[in-house]
Amino acid sequence: MFLIFLRSLVFNVLFYTVLVCLAIVALPTFALPPRAMLTVAEWWAKATLVLMRVVCNIKVEFRGTEKIPAGPLLIVAKHQSFWETFVLPGFFHRPIFILKRQLMQIPVFGQFLVKTGMIAIDRNAGVKALLDMTRRAREAVRSGKQLVIFPEGTRRAPGAPPDYKTGFAQIYSSCGVPCLPIALNSGLFWPRRTFMRYPGTLVVEFLDPLPPGLPKDEFLSRVQSAIEDATGRLVEAGRKEQEQLIGSAPSYAPSAS
Repeated sequence: MFLIFLRSLVFNVLFYTVLVCLAIVALPTFALPPRAMLTVAEWWAKATLVLMRVVCNIKVEFRGTEKIPAGPLLIVAKHQSFWETFVLPGFFHRPIFILKRQLMQIPVFGQFLVKTGMIAIDRNAGVKALLDMTRRAREAVRSGKQLVIFPEGTRRAPGAPPDYKTGFAQIYSSCGVPCLPIALNSGLFWPRRTFMRYPGTLVVEFLDPLPPGLPKDEFLSRVQSAIEDATGRLVEAGRKEQEQLIGSAPSYAPSAS
């Protein structure tokens, strides 16, 4: 375990060094179209994947990429780690996220979010926030963008009971576009609330898209069932691999962060 601690320490030093360097490189892109800034973000994601493999012995596998539809799209992804917030966008055309408003207040990073058209929501504003979020999401998707949503609203530890909110179903009904569910097991390797990085194979699985126009209850049921079934399978496989690599799989608190 000491070796994992040491590798995690080295990884984090390199990870944030790369982040600071690319943030400096990205400064001129504030005067350019958003695509330029997103390109720098993709460099960050690719550099991180290399560091994960070389330093931490974390391999990353993407399954089902051929299932990603072209054109306007709603992406609904499991959320276990900070990792997927900056890696998943590289698979989509003109991607935007729905995120909490507080992130917009972070210096430089907040300006990056504004520049790239991310949709901020005030979670304390109730119905008004949901209506505003739905309107902005509909406008973004109809302009050809692909919208990424984490339906549980925050990170969930591997094995935690699902906690899907219903607001994303309203967005689905309003936008009238296909929905792509995504399962993953990133929380086993890049856990929340710790700088530790554990070895193994991190898997992201793009699942079968759902067509537009499903009744809301059916949509909610099918999305949750698809994501949770696949995520459970990926987490179980990841834990077995970790037991072989390090003797036992790390434990994770089964509550939201």
